[in-house]
Amino acid sequence: MGIRIAGTGSYLPEKVLTNSDLEKIVETTDEWICTRTGIKERRIAEANVPTSDLAAKAAEAALAMAGIGAEQLNAMSVASITQDKIFPSTACIVQRKIKASNAFCFDLQAACSGLLYSLEVAKSILLTHPEYKYFMVIGAEKLSSIVDWQDRSTCVLFGDGAAAILLEKTEDDENCFIGSKLGSDGNYADILQIQAGGSDTPASHETVDKKMHFMKMDGQAVFKLAVNAMVGACRETMEKCGVHPSQIKWLVPHQANYRILKTVAAKLDISEENVYMNVHKFGNTSAASIGLCIDEIVRGGKIQKGEYMLLTAFGGGLTWGATLVKW
Repeated sequence: MGIRIAGTGSYLPEKVLTNSDLEKIVETTDEWICTRTGIKERRIAEANVPTSDLAAKAAEAALAMAGIGAEQLNAMSVASITQDKIFPSTACIVQRKIKASNAFCFDLQAACSGLLYSLEVAKSILLTHPEYKYFMVIGAEKLSSIVDWQDRSTCVLFGDGAAAILLEKTEDDENCFIGSKLGSDGNYADILQIQAGGSDTPASHETVDKKMHFMKMDGQAVFKLAVNAMVGACRETMEKCGVHPSQIKWLVPHQANYRILKTVAAKLDISEENVYMNVHKFGNTSAASIGLCIDEIVRGGKIQKGEYMLLTAFGGGLTWGATLVKW
């Protein structure tokens, strides 16, 4: 049995928030943002639009590409740090919206590494359960809902969006997933987090007043750890699979910021022209970012059968990973 990507889909809110717009909200400039991040604009969902709406539209696009109905799905996962509710899972809400009545559904939380973790879980479930054929993997975020719009160190970085990848189990032995490496280190959990809202620090007037429900990040620490973790995971994955950096058609990193992407590529000896980037258009969309890139690559005809994509991500937890895909 093998696995292939049968369809991809994405959805981005219509509203565009430019750096010039942000100049009117916080003390920043277009030049400052572009120089440090490479981001020029990002998409922002309307206040009454939850993450599940974004996810459902991305899933429907992937289903349309694959030419199957939602009722044919056996399983569906949603990777997100901006779930609609603490419970039930956002995946169950998406199931209702797209009418995937035969799928079992769950959320997965690994921050910006969520899509890679989800692909690993989905692959394992498909290969160990003969009765399952289709697994919808979604990464979706409404990061605008957890950003402090008075904190210029974070609000300039993030955007909203969703992406979906539909996996299909096939009769042949060819598997699009060649190898992977996932990692975590909870010793650094505090450098990228939302402090309140969970059982450790339940919501209260005090936590709201202190803005403890917004994302907080130690940017310098994250940069160093992110580069080292992604480079290490990519190297280990390529070596394990016997693939040389020169064979990579696309390095598809989590779109955190341009400096991180450029540094990772240089350390891997992968040409910048083989690094897929859309961070300038969408900013950091956490669990959605790699899927957004893949959907653009596929729909743009930028990958051919037999070519390699090396996916890599890093996120809060800390979590990180790399996945090698043969198209």
